[in-house]
Amino acid sequence: MSCNFRRIAAAALAVAALSASAISAPAATAAAAAPTKTSPHASPHASPKASPKASHGVDTAKLDKAIADTLRTTGVPGAVVGLWIPGKTSYVRTFGVADKKTHARMSPRMNFRIGSETKTFTATAVLRLVDQGKVKLDDPISRYVPGVPGGNKITLRQLGEMRSGLFSYSMDDAFIKALLTNPNRVFTPEELLAYAFKHPAMFKPGAKFFYSNTNYILLGLVVEKVSGQKLRDFIKHQVLNPAHLRRTLFPVGAEFPSPHPRGYTNQTLSGKTVDATNWDPTWGWAAGAMISNLRDLRIWARVLATGTLLKPATQKERLRLLPTGFPGTSYGFGILKDHGWIGHNGSLPGYQSLTLYLPEQKATLVVLLNTDISYKGYEPTTLFGKAITTIATPGNVYSLPAPPR
Repeated sequence: MSCNFRRIAAAALAVAALSASAISAPAATAAAAAPTKTSPHASPHASPKASPKASHGVDTAKLDKAIADTLRTTGVPGAVVGLWIPGKTSYVRTFGVADKKTHARMSPRMNFRIGSETKTFTATAVLRLVDQGKVKLDDPISRYVPGVPGGNKITLRQLGEMRSGLFSYSMDDAFIKALLTNPNRVFTPEELLAYAFKHPAMFKPGAKFFYSNTNYILLGLVVEKVSGQKLRDFIKHQVLNPAHLRRTLFPVGAEFPSPHPRGYTNQTLSGKTVDATNWDPTWGWAAGAMISNLRDLRIWARVLATGTLLKPATQKERLRLLPTGFPGTSYGFGILKDHGWIGHNGSLPGYQSLTLYLPEQKATLVVLLNTDISYKGYEPTTLFGKAITTIATPGNVYSLPAPPR
């Protein structure tokens, strides 16, 4: 299998995909190389509440052009973008199409599969249990889940911080073949772990950073074991409801509330681009199965970064950001920091998302795309994020490196 598919749920973070080898030099912003002629389907469509006049310090015309150019250059069908900087801008735009056959336009109200942004919710669920005195981050995973290789030496903290050394099941050839042979297959957490546990530990727990979806499958099982509830129910009652996220959900299977765009991927056995809208996301479970929209992710960006659902000491544990081996990028307990921006990105076949918060300016950025097809090795959300922040926050330019080819 190609490395392109090995980023499957691990690609929820560009750093995740590149965790196995050295960083590549960042490419030039895609917008810089875009054609000058604008396609009708690359034109920005403003939300009713977001006109250029809403900006006080950010050039929205430049943003429009940079995003449209990036859309066209990368070949992304459609995008929903929201940028909010108090005193400077309240910018909501849609670009391109939600359906390549009908050419229906994107809408800011559409729901998206958010891939590994799910990890931010699973991590918060674990931290809620910490606040309730039911688990400790330095507990070994063996206390809650039997059969984990070396589990008596791997802590919940190391799982959340991607420092367990456990192999990621989504990189296993047999798993990839099983999923691509039948994208509608339902996987159980135990089946996913079995793919991972065939492989030896990659390094001693805590020794270094390696992004592994296996870590979050285990954390999801911890939540279920300790709470006595299904993970989706605990997240709904302990995370989504308190945060007032009305359109965010943890699906049981392949259900996908309307409205939503069609999602396109080339992560197939043949390499051909297909419609992956209705692929079953159970293979991502606690690491990548959730659904959300622009409105909810705007709220979640601030909740996640500021810790409004947690005790201050627990939020401090979440934000214990450690080096990833890539300049400007660090990782905490289910949270990324890149050049000042805090949050996470997500990817699974058909969709990508990016939700970030910049504490210094209380700025929020959300990007939602209906493809996961990379451009010259780069995750599309990285190129959109870089194009936007180069204009809006030049002192804090989001620029994850490209995954290795």
